[in-house]
Amino acid sequence: MKGSKMKTTLSLALTLISFSASVAVAQVIRGDSKSGQGVYEQQCLRCHGAKLDGNGPDSQDLIVPPANLRSQTSRSKTDWELLVAISNGVLFSPMHSFRGKLTDQQMLDVLSYIRSVSPPDTSS
Repeated sequence: MKGSKMKTTLSLALTLISFSASVAVAQVIRGDSKSGQGVYEQQCLRCHGAKLDGNGPDSQDLIVPPANLRSQTSRSKTDWELLVAISNGVLFSPMHSFRGKLTDQQMLDVLSYIRSVSPPDTSS
């Protein structure tokens, strides 16, 4: 009976792990990249640049450089991680919170635009 219980627990754990992995891989962006481009140009371009490379016109005035959204590091972040950074800002950096300044839909639109220009890194 003990072995049967252990097999059931192990089976349940493996099912949960595989479900979690499939959810992480199958991220769905529900934003509009065209709308997101306009929001990006108004709110993000000055720091992150027209090419999303962190070389915007205000970037040289910042002590902590803006993220290069085309880098492997940025591309390997999940959509959730990027949305948290957009919404809450990044501690100890000039990236401030856009919560209250942008709607949830606008933040999804910006994420969609970023992903359309610099898709996620699926090799890692």
